[in-house]
Amino acid sequence: MRLKSCCVYSVGVVCILLLIGGIAMVLSQVFQKLINNRVKQEIVLVNGTEAFSVWQNPPPPVYMQFYLFNLTNPAEVLDGAKPSVVQIGPYTYREYRSMEEVKVLENGTKVAAINPKTYVFVPNMSRGSEDDLVRTANIPAVTVMEKFQDHSVIGRLIADLMRSMSVGVFGTFRVGDLLWGYEDPLLKALKLLVPLDDHFGLFYKRNGTSGGDYEFLTGTQNYLDFARIDKWNGQSSLNWWSTDDCNMINGTDGASFHPIITKTEKLYMFSTDLCRSLYAVYESDVSVQGVPGFRFVPPSEVFANITINPDNAGFCVTNDTCVGSGLLNISVCKEGAPIIMSSPHFYQADDKYVQDVYGMNPRKEEHETAIDINPLTGLLLRAAKRLQVNVFLEQMSVFSQTEKIRTLVYPVMYINESVVIDEESAEKLQVVVTEANVVINIPFIVIGLGILLGVAFIVLICHQKGPQSTAAERQPLLAS
Repeated sequence: MRLKSCCVYSVGVVCILLLIGGIAMVLSQVFQKLINNRVKQEIVLVNGTEAFSVWQNPPPPVYMQFYLFNLTNPAEVLDGAKPSVVQIGPYTYREYRSMEEVKVLENGTKVAAINPKTYVFVPNMSRGSEDDLVRTANIPAVTVMEKFQDHSVIGRLIADLMRSMSVGVFGTFRVGDLLWGYEDPLLKALKLLVPLDDHFGLFYKRNGTSGGDYEFLTGTQNYLDFARIDKWNGQSSLNWWSTDDCNMINGTDGASFHPIITKTEKLYMFSTDLCRSLYAVYESDVSVQGVPGFRFVPPSEVFANITINPDNAGFCVTNDTCVGSGLLNISVCKEGAPIIMSSPHFYQADDKYVQDVYGMNPRKEEHETAIDINPLTGLLLRAAKRLQVNVFLEQMSVFSQTEKIRTLVYPVMYINESVVIDEESAEKLQVVVTEANVVINIPFIVIGLGILLGVAFIVLICHQKGPQSTAAERQPLLAS
């Protein structure tokens, strides 16, 4: 009889717990939806919100590191040998990038702003100084040669001028000049004949200046539009590439993302350095200063050749100059300069480019672009944008300096633009994430307590003792 009662009570308790569990699942989804709706309402580009403050003045420090490749065998390269380079640096700069001239547009659905960036050299985070010398490709000279290689008369005149000035394919430059600008002697001489800027630098006119005029969507109408670029320099699309898809301006500027991010979505970004939009996909879960996040990285398909990714055909400058996988020819947006972008050390590029230059050692952990984002808020936890600047070199019959040179993509330098969430911001975000997790898990906490109480109830029922028999009930048995 006691066993039967135990079984009945156990079945009853299990049924009740199953019912509670079902209710808990439903309540958890309801609470999750309530939290998501609250986040969507609060993370908008509206003055007075925390999201607006972080967008306008990002608190974590941003650092820009420059690594340059010093050429050790210039004479041999001009005679047809492979280049041999040695990486030097980093030359580290603190980057300041607050949004300025912010204006509210179209009833608060958009904001206009410029994003000037200022760089300040940080000696104690650098290996070397701005006065270091580096031997590398002479980009102004190569650009001039590329521009006039099909003009035999003018080309020969420029070739004679270059010889008289001892200007060649390669040159030695002060690091600070190569980065921020210097008066180039060849350009200065040509300026007497052609109107052009006689200064050159890889980041010339980019210290303390804006990368363009932006119009951002605020996310008030759709949370997915938070900080998404609607227009850049007054245009809603680009005009450098040959297809509408390649000319699209998609996503944010890479510094902000919408909240409620899922692992299955693509995060789009527009890069002025690459003159195009690109996307990143989920790679893994991460934790940065105790805050959970998702790591997103650009897949190899983004920069794959047209055989692997036909959608990239629009990025071919002309039909006969499609570069291989992992490369992007951006000469169309760099005033004809033969600049080709890639990941550092040709990471994820065709192996040919790695083998063409001694000193290339691509490594995922050092050369991959990666973004770690808190999925609830869309806030950056950690990011590293890594890009390499290369120059296309080839033989040009008009210029005798190039008559034996190999056709190759020559690496000049690469950047690592990085940020890690500061301690104060991480602590604030930890509180938000913890509170959200507690609210979402309240139903499961309740069912956990219910299970413990149910198990305790069953144990008590099944182990309680039966009633004791009296002396009168035992007497006949003894008498017998």
